[in-house]
Amino acid sequence: MPFVLYATPNFTENAVRFLSTVVQIPDVQLGLITQEPLVLLRSDLRERLAAHRQVENPFNADQLKRAARSMQEQHGPIYRIIGAVETIQTPIAEVREALGITGMNVETILNFRDKTRMKTKLREAGIPCARYRGVTFVADALDFAAECGFPIIAKPPTGVGSLSTFKLHNLEELQSALAYMKPAAGNEVLLEEFIIGTEHSFDTFSLAGQPVFHTLTHYHPNPIEVMREPWIQWQVLLPREVDAPEYDDIRDVAFRTLDVLGMHTGLSHLEWFRRTDGSIAVSEVAARPPGAQITTLISRANDFDAVEAWAKMMIFEEFTPPQRQYAVGAAYLRGLGQGHVKAVHGLEQVDREVGHLVTDAKIPVPGSPHAANYEGEGYIILRHPDTHVVRAALQKVVSLVRVELV
Repeated sequence: MPFVLYATPNFTENAVRFLSTVVQIPDVQLGLITQEPLVLLRSDLRERLAAHRQVENPFNADQLKRAARSMQEQHGPIYRIIGAVETIQTPIAEVREALGITGMNVETILNFRDKTRMKTKLREAGIPCARYRGVTFVADALDFAAECGFPIIAKPPTGVGSLSTFKLHNLEELQSALAYMKPAAGNEVLLEEFIIGTEHSFDTFSLAGQPVFHTLTHYHPNPIEVMREPWIQWQVLLPREVDAPEYDDIRDVAFRTLDVLGMHTGLSHLEWFRRTDGSIAVSEVAARPPGAQITTLISRANDFDAVEAWAKMMIFEEFTPPQRQYAVGAAYLRGLGQGHVKAVHGLEQVDREVGHLVTDAKIPVPGSPHAANYEGEGYIILRHPDTHVVRAALQKVVSLVRVELV
């Protein structure tokens, strides 16, 4: 029975969701590395573990190596080590190399983690992406702004999501962002052209370097706009027509992108733009499962467990493509303002009008704190065979539901 390690910083809701799936995979002994003590994990999951090691810093490769070697001495050779969190991918790869474990190596992972390195590779390969420059001096940033024009995007090269991303409209905002981000040698800031268009994701299961199943989503509106406008309740739509000709261009670009970056086995999350002229620009790619409930959307659209499929692919290098059956969408319930949730309004009408489409829901709980991200305090997921039905239902949900904060 193979001994497999799973590494996660802490026991967030999403981490527990992934762990509860991985720990139930048959014919596997699972060892767990975390920053938090095991007592904080649900007892039913603790009982299924073969081993656990707590580390002070799960993003420190040396600490992960010591934990892995300790469990290896007790349980024998480590067959695989995996994790779903983006910021832990590089130290996991270092453990693989140090202990001779099969999986993507450090050089390949850095193609996905270092966004400046990533975009350089993509541009050299002729793959369309936004103009960019990694800067360590304020003067370089000012030169790029003069060359590219405003607005521009600023973010750390190894950032995750839009929380550490800034849309800058003028020189004053650029100077304020640079004062906050402090570009310097060893602390590069990535500046990008701001692309006018719609934003999307393209999520691919790859096996031995070949894409074996893919899906895509549409963001409404773009996440960075959601972060700038606290009244917006974000929507993500996964259409049923993923194989339609209208997506031939992004399918080709996405698969070439994964090939250039060296994607081998796993689930990748590529974010891309459709410019107003219809052309495509790749934003960035992560070599890990998508967040924001997109794995749930993929599961519901194809009537399978995307997390389980990812885990089995990572461990056993096997994958059986599911059949596309539904369009699916998520409406994220987001309170306006600060404080804590006081009440959620409009749910009764949502239940009357589109309740039959709901597959999953996380309703904000009174007293819970405001979430300072585009996902908000909760979500409602809907599905139907007709993409137009799901699109209309998403719009109805965000028009009816209001999260009141106090």
